[in-house]
Amino acid sequence: MNEQLHRSDHSIGLPPYELIATNEPPCPAVAQPTRDWAYLAATHLIGSPANAAIAAILEETGKLAGADRAWMFEYTDDLLRFRNTDEWVRGEVSSHVGDLQQTPVTMIGWLHQWLVAGKAVMINDVARLPRPARALQAEMLRQNDKSVLCVPVFHEGTLRGCIGFDATRAVRRWPVEEIHQLVRCAKLIGIARYGRTRDRDDAGATTSAETGALVHLHMPGRTRGVPLSAIVGLRSAKDYTQVWLKDEAAVLDLRPLSFWIGLLPKANFLRIHRTAVVNLSHVTELDRHSGPTKQAWVVRLRRTDESWTVSRPYRQELRSRLGI
Repeated sequence: MNEQLHRSDHSIGLPPYELIATNEPPCPAVAQPTRDWAYLAATHLIGSPANAAIAAILEETGKLAGADRAWMFEYTDDLLRFRNTDEWVRGEVSSHVGDLQQTPVTMIGWLHQWLVAGKAVMINDVARLPRPARALQAEMLRQNDKSVLCVPVFHEGTLRGCIGFDATRAVRRWPVEEIHQLVRCAKLIGIARYGRTRDRDDAGATTSAETGALVHLHMPGRTRGVPLSAIVGLRSAKDYTQVWLKDEAAVLDLRPLSFWIGLLPKANFLRIHRTAVVNLSHVTELDRHSGPTKQAWVVRLRRTDESWTVSRPYRQELRSRLGI
């Protein structure tokens, strides 16, 4: 497996965070089955209902990894909200499983963009996370987290949740071999929890649309919630994003376009340029013979006067999504 290291700080020592690919992690070279986390996870999942098995897996792997807290959260079906579902804590470490119920994904948007891309995220030092992760950082510091490991849970190619470890006593980095082991556990949990009929409470089974979910724009001096359907399009403005809303002028969101690309559901939104994303339900016209050469592509969106350029790499996908 190829490990990808993304440095967001040039200081000596560990970077604040690392991204690790989760596709086909190698089987660990272990002398005893009891040290193979996936073997332990499988024995729990075979012998117990999924919910009970997941709780046992978090406790066992948390202890083996020397974590202070092990946890799982899962998404609503449209990936717009998430909720804590399971947790194990060591000794007197504080519990937070009852927190963050039906929470907008915008709060963890920096993390979500990597999870949805299939990356495990090793946050070596919570205190040094980059500015786009500020909301997530505030919550982690509230929980007294020094370091956090996050591993995505997929089923049939769809992100369904996340499992991970917290270190609350000191900054630490879990070895890549242990991250690989947790990735294998996540794959088994995905199959057991989402691959068969299971009992879920209403919160886990509903979509955000059914609960009236809003996405929250971080604007200068205030935060504003808007329905996802009200977003017409988004354009990069260097480190910020201009967001066009239905029935009103564009507003400035204080986060980069990459944050929104990882957050917005692909069923409704499409990137048409490296600096632009549009809501397909608001596309009113596609002009394939625009500009002086009559070879440029542009789209026009409902209730906006501007034309939005479609660059070559995104044209075929746009045609397919518009059914032309």
